[in-house]
Amino acid sequence: MSKDLPENTTHFSNIKEETCLYKKTQADSPTTQTVSETAISYGVKRQGEYTLTDYYAFPDDRRIELINGVIYDMAAPGLLHQQICGEIFRQIANHITEKKGTCIPFIAPVDVQLDCDDKTMVQPDIGILCDRNKYRENLIFGAPDFLIEVLSPSTRRKDMTLKLQKYADAGVREYWMVDLKRKVVLTWFFEAEDYPVIYGFKDKIPVRMYHEDMIIDMRTMLPWLTE
Repeated sequence: MSKDLPENTTHFSNIKEETCLYKKTQADSPTTQTVSETAISYGVKRQGEYTLTDYYAFPDDRRIELINGVIYDMAAPGLLHQQICGEIFRQIANHITEKKGTCIPFIAPVDVQLDCDDKTMVQPDIGILCDRNKYRENLIFGAPDFLIEVLSPSTRRKDMTLKLQKYADAGVREYWMVDLKRKVVLTWFFEAEDYPVIYGFKDKIPVRMYHEDMIIDMRTMLPWLTE
């Protein structure tokens, strides 16, 4: 265990080991794996053939994601999901403001053109963007530095497998999954070798890309999980 991390954290040597813990199986193709769960067929195109033109053709009130040419419907988030997102965002934004930082915190829905192509557009729950050159009028063009997904029944499998790999490949520095069902937070700092590290809702979790200067106190959210 790395000496700079709390004793109550858990380490896994790689993504495959953590995925096995959660009893998830990964098919040969990420698209094939996730289509059966949340991807929906639209029009005459086959999944994998959709582009940003199709993405922008959907009504503004219809929340979807486009990943590798596949359209994914996103159900409206529940109240607990939004409470957790709002509190984590508040702590992040307060820290950046107090430290007079230049990075930009954001919360969904914000379009992120992750791969800078016309086949992928995601809407992470929470993020931090430090390269302001990636900020465009209506979207973020390229990989943000830090992303969080709060797992929900409609997005859980996609967030834990497909998005995890997409974010790592795109150059996201740090990625967290907040698992409300199991009351844990899985954190990946891709610049280290000890990911993922798993915390509970009784922990203060360091944002490692900030050299642990930024801390997210999950204890403030614990009462909401037991109500």
